[in-house]
Amino acid sequence: MSEFFDRFDRALSQWMDKWGMRFLRYSLGVVFVWFGLLKPLGVSPAAELVERTVYWFPPDVFIPVLGWWEVAIGVCMLWRPLIRLSILLLLLQMPGTMLPLVLLPEVCFTHFPWALTLEGQYIIKNLALVSAALVVGGTVRKHEDSSHLL
Repeated sequence: MSEFFDRFDRALSQWMDKWGMRFLRYSLGVVFVWFGLLKPLGVSPAAELVERTVYWFPPDVFIPVLGWWEVAIGVCMLWRPLIRLSILLLLLQMPGTMLPLVLLPEVCFTHFPWALTLEGQYIIKNLALVSAALVVGGTVRKHEDSSHLL
């Protein structure tokens, strides 16, 4: 029985190694395109938070621009030759997504600095998105000659 589980575990691990990076890249692309499109369509639950955080820009201009920026991040992540551009756009955008933690702590925390509100959790999850993008970015040189792998 132990040998069966070992073979199964090895096969599953190989399958995840083969397909995991592609799924990660596609997932990042879908998340950014989806969340981004909500903003110019006027249906993003994050729009009010963005408006309150970046109060020095007109929201009717800034929120759609931010949304299309996020769509660009996602589209670039979906098309392998543009992964580097996607990560650059992502890294330029991410400091702004963390601003509410500093500018609106009463919105982001129920008990500063540990207990996050739903809005705070929405912001902190971006750490996972950045980390995932960096993992994907780490593959661009490894597989340049064998792009069929991703």
